Amino acid sequence: MKEKILQYVWQHQLFDKMDGLSAVDGSAVKVLYPGELNREAGPDFFNARVVIGNVEWAGNVEIHVNSSDWIQHRHSTDPRYQNVVLHVVYHHDAEIKLPDGHSPATLELSKYLSERLIARCESMLAAPGESGIPCVDSIPQMSKIVVEQWLQRMSVERVEEKTGNIRQLLSECCGDWQTVCYQLLARYYGGNVNALPFELVAKATPLKLLSRWRDDRTRLEALLMGQAGLLSQYFEDEYPRLLQSDYEALAKGAGLRPIDPSLWRLHGIRPASFPTLRISQFSGMIAKHQNLFDKMLGITDVEELISVFDQPASDYWNVHYNFDVQQSGAASVKRLGRSQAVIIIINAWIPLLMAYGIEHHQQQYRDLAMDLLAQLPAENNRVVREWMAAGITPENASHSQAMIHLRKTYCNARRCLECSLGYHILKKV
Repeated sequence: MKEKILQYVWQHQLFDKMDGLSAVDGSAVKVLYPGELNREAGPDFFNARVVIGNVEWAGNVEIHVNSSDWIQHRHSTDPRYQNVVLHVVYHHDAEIKLPDGHSPATLELSKYLSERLIARCESMLAAPGESGIPCVDSIPQMSKIVVEQWLQRMSVERVEEKTGNIRQLLSECCGDWQTVCYQLLARYYGGNVNALPFELVAKATPLKLLSRWRDDRTRLEALLMGQAGLLSQYFEDEYPRLLQSDYEALAKGAGLRPIDPSLWRLHGIRPASFPTLRISQFSGMIAKHQNLFDKMLGITDVEELISVFDQPASDYWNVHYNFDVQQSGAASVKRLGRSQAVIIIINAWIPLLMAYGIEHHQQQYRDLAMDLLAQLPAENNRVVREWMAAGITPENASHSQAMIHLRKTYCNARRCLECSLGYHILKKV
């Protein structure tokens, strides 16, 4: 028996009160309000209201597995426990005292608890099974309304959780939302493998400098390729030699220093995701859109938003994936692609929009962030497929992001007693 199970049982009153409750001294007990769960030091529940005998009490409730835990935890000498009006235990094995020497009423819950409920709680909190989802066997019988409401809550939690890093980035950029947008988008242009070096390139290359050359695509690409450390070798092709020459002149004038090129990784990624292509596509987006953050704030349509990111690489890359290496097969325009644009919107733009709404106390941007997420297609990854196998199919990106958050933040941490799905399962038991 774990104390947090008893806390949960008390909080949600998941025990048999049909024939009434009695304290260990025989006094009748009636719970008017179980109190507010306290996650800090002190009694477990504040501001409870209970009737003991014929007297209504307002105060705190302390939960223990055994009555003697009160003594072991030295509550008898701790003034924070003076206002405890009811001691709720699973097993009563000792008389206890308040700091002033009086004894509070004790309710022994083992008499009123279902063994099935306790076993179900313990199984949900145990080590993960094959699927990693503790309630996998109960999901098919769960109400669709309950699942939908909890997924909505998880989706908002997921997006708001991501705003923490954005607020840190905003502080580093002295409150400049344009620069924050530029650096954050750069990170996600790098994909999972090259997110860090791409972000470092953006931080090492001032947005104002790029904006100065946004009408000259070649110089724009030269700046980003050079800052990425990808122009520091001998080239045979004319185009990379031109980029190299332009970068040397621009870097000298602006005092730029490239990042370490060894940070880039090519192993295990498709040619379409090579840093050279992604940097060229990123430069295309910078070239096409002035004041990108302000422009995107006014976009409410997903298709228009995707078109902002789905930009082609420059013409040289129609027949190349790397400098000096001509591809086999026919030439093709190398666009970022719809699926990658959706990933960038989900992971970068929507959290940024939410952060902006929170920072400026403008609910319309917070609502827009969640509305855009609901318009995007659901992701297809291992976690989402686990939930689908369990019986929950995502309808959009809001659902798939909720599933990722639920699995990572609740299931993996065994926070079943804080989960609405867990609550409804245990309530049925």
